[in-house]
Amino acid sequence: MKVAVVGAGAMGSLFGAMLAEAGNDVWLYDVWLEHVQAIDQNGLQIEREGKTRTVKVKATTDLQQIGQAELVIIFVKASRTKTAAETAQTIAGSGGSVVTLQNGMGNADIIAEFIEPERILAGTTSHGATLLGPGTIRHAGIGPTTIGAWSQTNEGLQRAGQLAEFFNRAGIETESVADVRSVVWNKLLINIGINAITALTRIKNGQILDLEITRELSRAAVMEAIIVAQAENIKVHDDALDRVFKDAEATALNRSSMGQDVDNRRQTEIAAINGFIVCEAKRLGLPAPVNFALTALVQTLEYHYK
Repeated sequence: MKVAVVGAGAMGSLFGAMLAEAGNDVWLYDVWLEHVQAIDQNGLQIEREGKTRTVKVKATTDLQQIGQAELVIIFVKASRTKTAAETAQTIAGSGGSVVTLQNGMGNADIIAEFIEPERILAGTTSHGATLLGPGTIRHAGIGPTTIGAWSQTNEGLQRAGQLAEFFNRAGIETESVADVRSVVWNKLLINIGINAITALTRIKNGQILDLEITRELSRAAVMEAIIVAQAENIKVHDDALDRVFKDAEATALNRSSMGQDVDNRRQTEIAAINGFIVCEAKRLGLPAPVNFALTALVQTLEYHYK
């Protein structure tokens, strides 16, 4: 299959490399010229548990080089989803599938402004990756990927099943589910309980568990989000609060993606995570003071980057 990955950061590069290793025709598209040049010249360097392998994969900053692709995977930051969707519209043509495995909420709805809903797939992945420099990433963690059709049509469900099979053949453990919205929401709850707190305090994920007052802050933010989800008839895990702390423990030595963004003075995805809950709560007439405070603090920090 011909695949184009829009957004060749750590995760986009990782998925593109794994699909390329499985024999697919893969293109990485990104605006970061140094990264693209390094991949073209030396291949993508992937560090995993102290060992590094090189994967040959095509990378470009020029859409014209890619042409049409059967599958487009969007892996940009949430703030760039609209631009990525316009790019995907060009690459996917009239028949290609477009999948988002991005953090946060609202990405699939933005993509649907440019791509027919039955061609859009969404989901989450437990793989973790860190960008070490131009042409080099660290594969920090391996876990399952879950996808589903954003539009509950026969065509959408069929595309989701086919994509799951395609990923599995490439060694990416993937399950196709009927209710992908609840999957995305449950991943959102984990991000809400960890990301902003670690970004603001400079701590690692596991250090959320060190103090009861930090755990209580995380619980309060997640509980606000659960109430919003329930008001929207979204099914969340009964043990959603426990899962946040289990995830923090499982990734104890990691810095969250938002934490890494703050460390590197990059724009975060706060608007699509805690900020999304603030907006939805306001629309529904529900309170969300903790998520408002976390959102305001992260956005203030971003504004004053030096």
